[in-house]
Amino acid sequence: MSTRTARTAWNGTLQEGTGQTELSSSGVGTFPVSFPRRTADAAEGVTSPEELIAAAHSSCFAMAFSGELGNSGATPEQVEVSADVTLTPDPAGGLKIAKIALSVRGYASGTDEAGFRQAAEAAKVGCPVSKALGAVEEITLDVSYEG
Repeated sequence: MSTRTARTAWNGTLQEGTGQTELSSSGVGTFPVSFPRRTADAAEGVTSPEELIAAAHSSCFAMAFSGELGNSGATPEQVEVSADVTLTPDPAGGLKIAKIALSVRGYASGTDEAGFRQAAEAAKVGCPVSKALGAVEEITLDVSYEG
């Protein structure tokens, strides 16, 4: 199978430093990172590990969901997936990802709402990123069938 690489260069202290995260394998971009922006309400043009995890989880889930629908004989027509990753203080010290809220909306031909929901639940469990994030205390799924 494949291996993908990202690289981050960091300069300075945690609170005052900044970095650049590069998506090396694809070459699609380099993005600024900052600890104060990571924990602030507004990102102000700076990404974070949590946003990158949200991107990874939403795209992985969308692919797994499409596969689950296909395995059941359905064809995804229009699907939109979002992932909200919540960073909180860890009672043991530091920070932790306490919750990920997945949301899928859309429709597929060849299935009904129950089949759509069943495929979404299977994708939530089977997606490789979901598996990798097994230490997250709560991963929720909101499914909205619009077909």
